[in-house]
Amino acid sequence: MKKSGIDESSKRELRNQRQFSIRLNVFFFATFIVFTVLIVRLAILQFVEGPTLREKEASISTKSTPIPPIRGNIMDASGKARIAYSTSSQSLYFTLTKNYTLEKNKPELYEIVGKLKKVFNEYGDPKEKMTAEQIIKAMDIKSKVQFGYTPRRIKKNLTNEEIAHFLEHKDEFKGIEIVEESVRHYDTDQVATQTVGYLRQFSGVSTTMDHYINKARVTEADEKYLSTEYVGVDGIEYAYQDDLRGKNGLKTTPVNSLNIATGRTELTAPQKGNNVWMTIDKNVQLATQKAITDQLSYLHSYRSGSSYAPNAQTGYAVAMEVNTGKVVAMASMPDYDTNVWENMTDETYKEIQPHVANGTIKEVYREGHASSMVLMGSVIKPLTVLIGLKEGLISPGSGYQDRGYAEFGKEGHETKVRNSSGHVYGYLTPSTAIQHSSNAFMIDEVGLPLYRKYQADSINVWDKYMKQFGLGISTKSGLPGESKGSGEYMNLEAAGSAQAAMAFASFGQQGKYTTLQLAQYVTTLANKGKRLKPQFVSKITDSEGNTVKEFKPEVVNTINLPDEYWNTAINGMRSDVPVFKDYKYDVARKTGTSEQSIYGHTVDNGVFIAFAPRENPKLAVAVVIPEGGFGAQSAAPVARKIFEAYDQEYGLDGIPKKAAATDATNQDSTQQ
Repeated sequence: MKKSGIDESSKRELRNQRQFSIRLNVFFFATFIVFTVLIVRLAILQFVEGPTLREKEASISTKSTPIPPIRGNIMDASGKARIAYSTSSQSLYFTLTKNYTLEKNKPELYEIVGKLKKVFNEYGDPKEKMTAEQIIKAMDIKSKVQFGYTPRRIKKNLTNEEIAHFLEHKDEFKGIEIVEESVRHYDTDQVATQTVGYLRQFSGVSTTMDHYINKARVTEADEKYLSTEYVGVDGIEYAYQDDLRGKNGLKTTPVNSLNIATGRTELTAPQKGNNVWMTIDKNVQLATQKAITDQLSYLHSYRSGSSYAPNAQTGYAVAMEVNTGKVVAMASMPDYDTNVWENMTDETYKEIQPHVANGTIKEVYREGHASSMVLMGSVIKPLTVLIGLKEGLISPGSGYQDRGYAEFGKEGHETKVRNSSGHVYGYLTPSTAIQHSSNAFMIDEVGLPLYRKYQADSINVWDKYMKQFGLGISTKSGLPGESKGSGEYMNLEAAGSAQAAMAFASFGQQGKYTTLQLAQYVTTLANKGKRLKPQFVSKITDSEGNTVKEFKPEVVNTINLPDEYWNTAINGMRSDVPVFKDYKYDVARKTGTSEQSIYGHTVDNGVFIAFAPRENPKLAVAVVIPEGGFGAQSAAPVARKIFEAYDQEYGLDGIPKKAAATDATNQDSTQQ
């Protein structure tokens, strides 16, 4: 029995082994068959069907090329004047459909070039004829400038005859198409040219300006910048680039593996950019520019008498609404015609280079002359008095006996500072000290007491007050390249000591600031402590006229002082200025004459700030005439003309005089 059991167990084991061997053989055989089929299929795909599939795959690839939009307009405050605008221009573009670098395709290339040259010569502008070499270069057949599928611009500003011919003979010009493009124009009256800014080709700024360095990294076709499109690089054109530009259109083209077009192109139209409405009024702006130009001419002539200032070469002015912060005029003179950027040459750039930068917001140098950013001079004195009042150094009724000078420094080595022209004013209050512009009062009653109170830290205390009024800090205007000014009182090595720094700073000889900063400063005085952001744009509208965004007055910071302090400073703003003696409005005003060393000699810069009317003020103005002499004689006359221009357009009393005059004329005509 036992033997029989062993035999049965061995038999089962043998059967199991045979079955396993059979299954294993079947598995290996099946695997062999599968791999054989895969190998054969791969061979068929690679050697038989491969070329066909590659051709098919290449034929269905598409490439998208952005089409830059037409740039929006820049309007003046009234909306009646287009300060910068774009017009449509028809350009001829060529898209490679073959590899024209190959010898077999060159006959076709030369045929196309010959046809184009013939059309250009026969129907184009005689001044814009193109040679065969110029056409081939524009075609970029070796793709040195553009990708193979990217259309190349052969010629811009096509005439109507050229357009008509290409459209009528479209079948004869394979790869040729007419594209509408945008050409930028600027008002030929040269309205606030530096504030408006200008355009340059994207390829020239894509590696030098932060905004465009970031744009160059964009790869999406609907947002990508073309190397040939023009973009804003200064002023409003740059600050509102994204609003003005609009959105790309797309040109989608089927291409093969060589990036050569193989089918019909589909176009998605670009969206036109938005329109930007500036706060600058064209009429007030032109009046401001003319006032500066006329004043410089007057200062150069001997008939100006004691005002004779032959070295005064430039002038700067900013007019800012007190209640809104809107800048209605900003002039940096001399200026230039911005339209020259369209066809800029080295010679032209050399001519305009001294006038391109905006001297009202940054320091601009002219060889041999004072820069645009000058020391404040006596226009700081209302602020000096406010600091003295706030710090408890003086009171609104404080009395001071003016001797004509002030002294400071170590005993036996005192520095003596005199009043302008050596005047001795006698008994002064804080208000009359501002009115008569007493240097001695500012030093003895504010500068030196502030130093005694804070010692070396006095310069930091002074700096804090300066910045509250926008001096030594950004105005928040948003214009590119704006300077923060220069508080030279912080440089103790140059000043000699903190005491000396405070003495000179108190009457305006230790701080250089821009004309825009001075305008914001005087606006803050008029608002009794409310510092407003200078506004250059009132609203943005789309191409249909719908409002996209509106800009409201924006308070940057507020200086809280008793009304009595503000009234003390403002009541002192009664500088003796001949051009305002007969003016119908009470103008709060302060003149300034800052001394500056230029190339080894001392010059006097004319500075003037004012707002009007004194009660319920509407407009604040700052004017700087470097090397112009006394501010009352050089800068104040410009301010008077700015106030007059604003009164005509808007009314310093709320009633536009131009409109009133028109109504009166119409009424007389009706009665007749």
